[in-house]
Parts: sequence; structure tokens; C-alpha cells
Amino acid sequence: MSNIVEFNPSSLPSFIKRGELSAVAKALAGSGASGKRISIKGGVFRLISNGEEVASIDDRHLDVVIVNAAPKVSRTFYLGKYEEGQASAPACWSPDGERPDPKAEKPQSTTCASCPQNIAGSGDGTSRACRYSQRLAVTLANDMSGDVMQLTLPAQSIFGKEEGDNRPLQAYARYMAAMGAGADAVVTRMKFDTKAAVPKLFFKALRWLSDEEYGIATEKGQTREAINAITMTVSQTDGVKTAAQQAAAQAEVAGKPPAKTKKTKAQVEAEEDEGAAEPAVRKEAAVGANVPKGGGDLSKLVDAWDETDD
Repeated sequence: MSNIVEFNPSSLPSFIKRGELSAVAKALAGSGASGKRISIKGGVFRLISNGEEVASIDDRHLDVVIVNAAPKVSRTFYLGKYEEGQASAPACWSPDGERPDPKAEKPQSTTCASCPQNIAGSGDGTSRACRYSQRLAVTLANDMSGDVMQLTLPAQSIFGKEEGDNRPLQAYARYMAAMGAGADAVVTRMKFDTKAAVPKLFFKALRWLSDEEYGIATEKGQTREAINAITMTVSQTDGVKTAAQQAAAQAEVAGKPPAKTKKTKAQVEAEEDEGAAEPAVRKEAAVGANVPKGGGDLSKLVDAWDETDD
């Protein structure tokens, strides 16, 4: 017999009653390097660690706790066609869907709105070559003290209409926000839409977190792993080198200095900003120093993954 407590929207826990919407709730409802992430490739939940698949489950659903979320929908553009087994870094990407990241090696335009890769038909068929996505930081519901993992959702899982209790991410976040809560206040069940031609997830609240669980989720959301999960691209999480990084590595092996490339003004300013923000980054890392470590090792994570309830 299942011991899951049914999610009841009318029964708000104390930590919801006493506060305003959390940062996660605002980020998701408004939207509009851990090295670990969850992939939904092929319609299967897969655990990826440093670019390698280490576990997968046959279940069509996975229960998680969302501990942090990127405040805006991001965009990513790859040159060339995807080849199975060939990992590559994007040529251009945007963390906010408005303008390319200063670190992008081959920005396609000064703004996303004016970008030729944002025109219908620039991709396969009538699709756009530059794809929407949203990054979440999650833990497994049955191992909240364990690893924080990146989950990058494609457009099909973000936008769209709800189907009963099955909701895409934004509709799910709005549903929770309407109750004065956020998606970080509950155990969330992600399940595949079996009618979709490509991997697509629906989201559903299973139960409220206890006060203790919510405290763990809040601390987890402030760790460096969670910040990495919502700010790094998939290729960065997997440790995939950019073309410039690969060239530098090859030059080092050959004993030659890497060829110098002229940096754009935006790239120079980004590097200066990073240097100025370095002490703050160390402080952020210290915030999560006292997070419980009970389930943090990978072996326990894989065990927990395999024990996911039906």
C-alpha cells in the first residue's frame, strides 16, 4: 500500500501560510558545475554524471523536489546537425532569451529578437534553429539530502495547456502560485506525455513538503551545485569543451602557445565582472556548507534512483 499523502490544495502547510512567494515560485510563474543532470532523451529518465549516463529507470514518472529555477527561459543554438554520440558546445546561447551570453563564441545577432536563427523555418521544417529551454535544480524526492541535479526542459515541456491535473511547467507554476505557494513547496511528479512524438513532460503536485523537508530544500537551493544547475548550459555541465578550449588543449599538447583570438567588448566586460564578483561566489558556496551530506555520494544516489516507487 502506498504511504504517499494525497496533495490537497486547500490544506496549506505553515511555511506557506507565513510567507510570500519564494524565489523559485516567482522565477517559474514569471517566466514566463555539479556535473550531474537528469536527461529525458528518448522518453526515458536518465542520470548523467560528467557527460556519462550512469543510470536510467523504466518508470514513466519520476518524483523530485524543485529547489531552484532559472528566472527566465534560455535559448541555445548549435551549428551543424546533431550526430548521435557526438557532444558539442553551442555556438551561441542566451541565459535570458534576450541577448547572447558574452561568452558565446559565435553570437548570431546582437539580440535574440533580431536573430536570423529565431525565424520560423531556420530549423527543421517550420521550427526555429535556436531552441527554448528552462533550467531547474532538483533533488530526488526520496533522497532530498543527496545530489542536486540539473534538469533542462525543452519548449514542449514548458509551454502549452494543461490536461486535467497534467500541466506543462509554466501552467504548473501558475497553478501553485495561485495558492500562494511555489513548486519548491511540494514533491513534484514528472511524467512523460505518452501521446507526444518527442519527449515531453507533465508536472503534478503529489504532497506538501514537511517543515523539515522545506528547510532542506531551501538550503539545497542556495548551494553552488544549484546555482550551477540553473546557470550552466548542458554542455558546460557535461564538461564539453568549446572549439577555443579544444584548440588551446591541442596547442598545449603540441608545446605551442594557443592562438590568440580577439575578444569582443562584451566578453572583456564579462571577464571583468567575473573578477569583481569572485568574493561573492565564494560566499555563495559557503552558504551551502552546512547542508546535510547524508545522501550526497553518487552510489547512494544511484541506489535511490533504482528504488523509485511506482
